Amino acid sequence: MARSNFSWKDRIRSFSYAFNGLKIVWQEEHNFRVHLVAAILAIMLSYLLRISHYEWLAVIFAIGFVLVCELLNTAVEHLADFVCQEKNPDIKRIKDIAAAAVVLSSLTALLIGLIIFIPRILLLC
Repeated sequence: MARSNFSWKDRIRSFSYAFNGLKIVWQEEHNFRVHLVAAILAIMLSYLLRISHYEWLAVIFAIGFVLVCELLNTAVEHLADFVCQEKNPDIKRIKDIAAAAVVLSSLTALLIGLIIFIPRILLLC
């Protein structure tokens, strides 16, 4: 039987790489910071409006969906720029498609927020 190469030390170290990635996007990516501020505002509004547990799940999922899309878009952009520094229509196409994922996730999150928050805000008026 083959010996497993599993190591707790390596698993813990892998988290440090992930946290380093978050640090990089926080420091270098304006759009990530914008999405994070929007996420914080959505969380605050969710708390103030006392949304249900299921609505919390939808809000948290929407926030994660947008942030993950932003991270993947950033990774695709950096990889594309690394592979081809000059202007290239194929690279532009790839980057545009990755950016479209961020827009679609953001619009989805906005729609979820509107569905959850507007009825509650209207009840306050």
